[in-house]
Amino acid sequence: MAAERVHRTVHETEVAAPAGVVYGLIADPVQWSLYFPPNVYVERLEFDGVHERLRMWATANGRVKSWTSRRVLDAAARRIEFRQELPAAPLAAMTGTWIVEPLGAERSRLVLLHDFSVAGDRAEDVEWVERATDTNSRAELGNLARLGERWGRLDDLVMSFEDTVSVDAPPELVYAFLERAERWPELLPHVSRLELAEPEELPGVQVMAMDTLTADGSAHTTESVRVCFPAAGRIVYKQTRTPALMSAHTGAWTVTGGAYGSTVTSRHGVVLREEAVAGVLGASADLAAARRYVREALGRNSTATMTYAKQYAESALAR
Repeated sequence: MAAERVHRTVHETEVAAPAGVVYGLIADPVQWSLYFPPNVYVERLEFDGVHERLRMWATANGRVKSWTSRRVLDAAARRIEFRQELPAAPLAAMTGTWIVEPLGAERSRLVLLHDFSVAGDRAEDVEWVERATDTNSRAELGNLARLGERWGRLDDLVMSFEDTVSVDAPPELVYAFLERAERWPELLPHVSRLELAEPEELPGVQVMAMDTLTADGSAHTTESVRVCFPAAGRIVYKQTRTPALMSAHTGAWTVTGGAYGSTVTSRHGVVLREEAVAGVLGASADLAAARRYVREALGRNSTATMTYAKQYAESALAR
């Protein structure tokens, strides 16, 4: 039988940031869900400083896909090679390289190479992979270029925070409330609508569309992909449709404890959309005001959800 044909794609962009800064952005996969629009979540399975193994969840052509990859990092050459260890269908193999080339002290070229094959080299599968690779690569490189332009101010644009609630009930009851989100419109006053789908081919993955109300009575529609880890008491998510003030929003629910009590924590990661601040908060608002607003709004809703989860779990335990 003939060997499967290898297809190559090449994408590149220039970034208004030093090569070391750009390399740092692509070398830290834990932050990719904030920096790469298609990326939902990355779980680092192994890492020794040079070699790493990753489990990844991302959207491709409107569908959620998951795979494991191995990467080799060369910080001196600013080069990262990767190979999908367990490719997602229809891929038979996928390898690639990130290359960062300095164009001076404050500017770089970022190149992303992909080599792939599909089983039987079916034309429709090749076209599907080429379209997904092109769409995702353009989105990733485009957002890295935008972040690079603001690299000196990323600490102002990127924020993370968490809130915690103690529960007098075992963690599995709290987790059940958070996992079965389709019931939230009946149980949470700030959720007016929620649609949830669970792809059969990816156990633990949930695709959600939700309408929420803020304290001022305004409504926000968000769309998210969630990945559930029942054994770890953890649910991670990425908003694929965000409110105007945020260009990226990720989060995690974590439930820990034992038979006599548990702790539930909500963590948020956000990249602010600077150009939207004045339109949302007024002409005099700055990034500091946007950070306060986002912290309060997201913290209020997630704390409310955790409080209702506490009431649900404690009531269920009492029955």
